[in-house]
Amino acid sequence: MATAYSIGLIGTTPAEHVRALAPRIERLGFHALWLNDVPGGDSLAGLREAAAVTSGLGLATGVIPLDRRPAASLDLDGLPAERTVVGIGSGRADKPLGLVRDGLAELRARTSASLAVGALGPKMRELAAHEADAVLLNWLTPDAGEAAREELHRQAAGREVRAVLYARTIVEPAARPPLEEESARYQSFPAYAANFARLGFGALDTTIADAERLAAYDGHVDELVLRAITPSGSLDELERFVERTAEWLPTP
Repeated sequence: MATAYSIGLIGTTPAEHVRALAPRIERLGFHALWLNDVPGGDSLAGLREAAAVTSGLGLATGVIPLDRRPAASLDLDGLPAERTVVGIGSGRADKPLGLVRDGLAELRARTSASLAVGALGPKMRELAAHEADAVLLNWLTPDAGEAAREELHRQAAGREVRAVLYARTIVEPAARPPLEEESARYQSFPAYAANFARLGFGALDTTIADAERLAAYDGHVDELVLRAITPSGSLDELERFVERTAEWLPTP
């Protein structure tokens, strides 16, 4: 199966930036726009901005932590269900599997949009295989991404569940310091540190900085989200990011 390519932005990206970027992302042939949900940034509000200026672009949240934003509180109005993916995760919940399982049930009752689960560990990935439409993976090399996809599809036992991978990406040398800073920050988190140790690579080994590296992921996951890392997050930088990464995409 061919890999779909998408753009990922942080949820604090200003609304005017999202409105300017979304039509360009759609025009350049990307599959979807993913917005992280972080304190101070509402991914659903950002996606409503993108929905208003696009007609076919996928719209996805990656991911909403349910310990901070319960499923029942999520405002899904204004989002076209047929092209929306509501991504959820457990955050820092004491009982993460139960919280996500209940969140999936709540959202299934409220929307026909696709549902994705952010999953680091094997138990959460298995839950996603059985009850979600996609699993959102993070910080994986091409081989590790392919192994995770194969395991997901095996556990799904015939259900259609997509393996989506976030990959931190830069297109200019000035973005390397923030890329290295974010990589080091994630590698300092105990859960991620243990995962990297188990897999045998570091966070920086999973990042993308050129077309050759992007090509290494082709066919290894169902969807690759190029999470934009730029020097300052300005609109000019993000426009350059989208234009440059579009040049890297494999020819259909």
